[in-house]
Amino acid sequence: MKARHWMTALRQQMQAWALRRSPASRSVTLTQKRIYILPTLSGMMFLLLLFLLLLLAINYQNNLAYAATFLLGGMFIVSILHTYSNLAGLRITSVAGHPCFAGEKAGFTLQLQRPEKRLYEQLDFSWQNGPPLTLDMTGDTQLQVELACQANSRGWCLPGPLRIQTRYPLGLFRAWTWINTDLRALVYPHPMPGGDLPPVASGEGDGLEMRHEGSDDFSGLTRFEPGMSPKRVAWKVFARGQGMHASEYIAHHDRKLWLDWDGWPALDVEQRLSRLCYWVVRLAHMNQPYGLRLPGKVYPPATGEAHRQRLLQALALFRLPEMPAEVEGKR
Repeated sequence: MKARHWMTALRQQMQAWALRRSPASRSVTLTQKRIYILPTLSGMMFLLLLFLLLLLAINYQNNLAYAATFLLGGMFIVSILHTYSNLAGLRITSVAGHPCFAGEKAGFTLQLQRPEKRLYEQLDFSWQNGPPLTLDMTGDTQLQVELACQANSRGWCLPGPLRIQTRYPLGLFRAWTWINTDLRALVYPHPMPGGDLPPVASGEGDGLEMRHEGSDDFSGLTRFEPGMSPKRVAWKVFARGQGMHASEYIAHHDRKLWLDWDGWPALDVEQRLSRLCYWVVRLAHMNQPYGLRLPGKVYPPATGEAHRQRLLQALALFRLPEMPAEVEGKR
């Protein structure tokens, strides 16, 4: 356990040192300054085999043993050059991070570009907390890939340094590099279904006209039917001999819905955000005008994808910094 802990600490120190040598950048070309290479466990065993073969050749003065030792030793040295060249010259450009909901995997898009005369095989890409992606670049000179990173909580998801490594062609050496891409993705609260929309009146905006008795807005005349209130009889029209008619009125009932922070007092902060997130997604799917009231912020009712994104971002960053601390520190 102590040995494993020591190796982990050493690896973290090497990573921090490498990142300090190479500042964050949107686009990076891998050169000798950025690429590191060491023998793998198989490479160390191969080197031990060469040493034993050399001892046998010296002890028995066997020319065949000498030939095998020098041939394998040459392959070992040439493998260093091929493994290094399988990363050198590759250009990595950070494109964008894609939002997701808490508990899902955030996607980050990278664009890879290779020189026309170079081919790359068995390249491994991974974030610190994400699954690796292995690919070859032997066709097009440009390629877009998406790497996933687990997003467990709302706010900003920072995937950390990007690691690119290869063991091609023989697996005797591992060449790798770390790149600080500065990518980030917004993580929305996890939608929590349930509950009904609280009966919160908007008091503003356009509405749906509803015909009913007792309103002040005159709409027109309709034929008087038995059972109608005598107060609705249009006596002036009746006096002109045009028959018995009833006055009709309209009232405006607002169709715009409000999602209110105070609508679910029994829920805690994160549960409220999850419930509000659920209703934002649902109302957006129904194309229903809706607004959002948060402590200190009010978003008027509207529809459309831009409105949906604005409200989801407000929920994701509720009482959190607008930008990650790492990004703020670099400004």
